Amino acid sequence: MTFAPESKSRAPALALTSMLDVIFLLLCFFVTVSVFSQWESEISIRLPNAKTAEAPERLPGEIIVNLAKDGSVKVNGADMTLADLQTRLARISKFYPGQPVIIRADKETKYDHLVSVIDACRAGDVWNFSLATRNDAEASK
Repeated sequence: MTFAPESKSRAPALALTSMLDVIFLLLCFFVTVSVFSQWESEISIRLPNAKTAEAPERLPGEIIVNLAKDGSVKVNGADMTLADLQTRLARISKFYPGQPVIIRADKETKYDHLVSVIDACRAGDVWNFSLATRNDAEASK
């Protein structure tokens, strides 16, 4: 009878392949989250100046409504009508009462357009809204 020679056992090794996969997935997750957490702003909108303006603390899940000087409304880069905005805000406030909304209106926007957006917020049962401004004095320091 012949027996196979006893194989030498190898020293245990650390499986780096799966660890590298996990690290890569974590890296992808954090890069994606950081892109979505950036301040959404339309570059073409020039905010009005206010001496008391301060950089706001970002609230989780806040909605930023951009109002151009021609009265067009954008949310998350998508053009919306006032009726669409009201519908979206009503749907969101139903599930998230107290939802914060920031209105970024161009400083040359007609007052009527701004009031229309505020009315859409109120009709959508959103009462936690604020108007974005900027402070040029602090920016130049």
